[in-house]
Amino acid sequence: MRIKIWFILFVYLFLSGIHVFAQKNVAATPSPISRIDPPDWWVDMKDNTLQLCVYGKNIALYNVTTAYPGFNISKINKVENPNYLFIDVVIDQSVIKPGKAVLNFTSGAHSFTHLYELHEKDRSPGRIQGYDSRDLVYLIMPDRFANANTGNDKIAGMRDQSLSIDSMFHRHGGDIKGVMDHLDYIKELGATAIWLTPVQVNDEPRDSYHGYAFTDHYKVDPRLGDNEQYKAYVKEAHSKGLKVIQDMVYNHVGTEHWFIKDLPMHDWIHQFDTFTKTNYRATTLIDPYASDFDKDLMSNGWFVKQMPDLNQKNPYLAKYLIQNSIWWIETTGIDGFRIDTYTYSDLTFMSDLMKSIQAEYRQFGAVGELWDHCVAIEAYFMQHPKIVGAPDSHMPGMIDFQLYNAINEALNKPMGWTEGLSKLYYTLVQDVLYSDPSRNLTFLDNHDLSRFYSVVGEDIRKYKMGIAFLLTTRGTPSLYYGTEILMKNYADPDGKVREDFPGGWKGDKADKFIKQGRTDKENEAFDFVKKLANYRKENDVLQTGKLTQFVPENDSYVYFRSNEKKTVMVIMHYSDKPHTIHMSRFAEKLDGFSSYKDALTDQTEPLKADLVLNPYEVRILELMK
Repeated sequence: MRIKIWFILFVYLFLSGIHVFAQKNVAATPSPISRIDPPDWWVDMKDNTLQLCVYGKNIALYNVTTAYPGFNISKINKVENPNYLFIDVVIDQSVIKPGKAVLNFTSGAHSFTHLYELHEKDRSPGRIQGYDSRDLVYLIMPDRFANANTGNDKIAGMRDQSLSIDSMFHRHGGDIKGVMDHLDYIKELGATAIWLTPVQVNDEPRDSYHGYAFTDHYKVDPRLGDNEQYKAYVKEAHSKGLKVIQDMVYNHVGTEHWFIKDLPMHDWIHQFDTFTKTNYRATTLIDPYASDFDKDLMSNGWFVKQMPDLNQKNPYLAKYLIQNSIWWIETTGIDGFRIDTYTYSDLTFMSDLMKSIQAEYRQFGAVGELWDHCVAIEAYFMQHPKIVGAPDSHMPGMIDFQLYNAINEALNKPMGWTEGLSKLYYTLVQDVLYSDPSRNLTFLDNHDLSRFYSVVGEDIRKYKMGIAFLLTTRGTPSLYYGTEILMKNYADPDGKVREDFPGGWKGDKADKFIKQGRTDKENEAFDFVKKLANYRKENDVLQTGKLTQFVPENDSYVYFRSNEKKTVMVIMHYSDKPHTIHMSRFAEKLDGFSSYKDALTDQTEPLKADLVLNPYEVRILELMK
């Protein structure tokens, strides 16, 4: 009997050894896989489906299985290109645990395994906060803000090896660490959220600095940092009370994107016999009289020749992009998106994208870029539209180019019935079209537009008026880096408005991040922005209070923000002559108040019958009883 037991044990150990040996040989078999996207996932997402995009030489020849409990392959999709497999997975959340699922790939005598990591979702309170009208967003182009790590200015093997701070088209070396080093500056200014232009890899041969031509959806550009540093940036920003907004592009990618170099299928992008660009007319999408030709060209034409136009009607691409968005949110803990060229993408896809995001992260913030010329089109593409026939995009807000246009006119033209300051009034009247205009991102300039200080003729009085309007009217205000220190130039070409922040580079003649490095006029501007931005941060009446405006007259425009706690009166006077404001006209809002505190000077004055405004002056008065 003892001999029989020893014999059985010997056979068991012998067979186990063969199994281990075989397993080692399987593991040692070279894998043809170049990548699997998403590279990892979570076991407890509200959407229990996952689609793995597997890329590798002739990977379609392989069958794929797994025995990981709760990680169930429902379908293996083979497409036109044999270098791709799209694997549909259903996650059984009653069974699955975090760990590494073993994917077994077999093709005849060839086999190998891949370990796919599954995490537990991070449910830390307040990790993903969203953003809205309670915030002030600070926009940064990281390559042009501060260079803290010169070791990553050039990366061997990348196509763009340019590095010259004297060229507006070359890379300058700014990076994520440079942003991290100046979080205290941004907080001191009064901002509460930071929007970086895209950080994803842009391995293009030229003009790769701006970030809008992705060549890898899942990696931070190594010249800016890496994924771990980006996560550290988000964590540190949060620790300082600053939210993080990520710039996302769904309409196009760079010509050197890995999947453009080897398309999964013909309709992954919009194809034409010869290069065909969009007509850039988003209005065709809502025009009841538009031709099908114009609508199709708007949506399917390429934005520029260097950026292939993605076809989100392709279900595999749509799933790829949606999962990528969820992956960035859960991996990093970012608070919101700014979505580039919003209306150029398939709009059904964009709606599905936002529904998927909001299902996982109810509070997540987002705005879409729609650079066009009427309020109706902005309102049409916001969530819960009031316009008849408009679909629900589930998009919380749009970047408010209409109010931007109105500000430019108000501060550059004399007031008329509809011109000058009246343009502000008539633009805001049309807020009746929006479900929630406070979710619109308002701005004075950005990385595509002429610097605000130049737009107002370098007149500090008009500059202050614009800043004051931005920070006291409705909406979610944003400030472009350097606007607070009077950086200037016209966007002709746009590289002129993407100059380096002085002090961000070793050897800069002046450090504008500190008071001693700024001129008297720059400090005047900085202090004005800081004073008002922090006043806004401390007073929710300017964040969410009701807006009441009076018809502009006599070169002046008056409006109020009010809630149950406070009322603030704002007066803008656009004229080279003084003007007397008769307070009796505003009795409905002034009733019960006897004095005011000037929000900019902190001086308290009695509320008199008349108030004299100086030429090109703005007053912000906190009313007191």
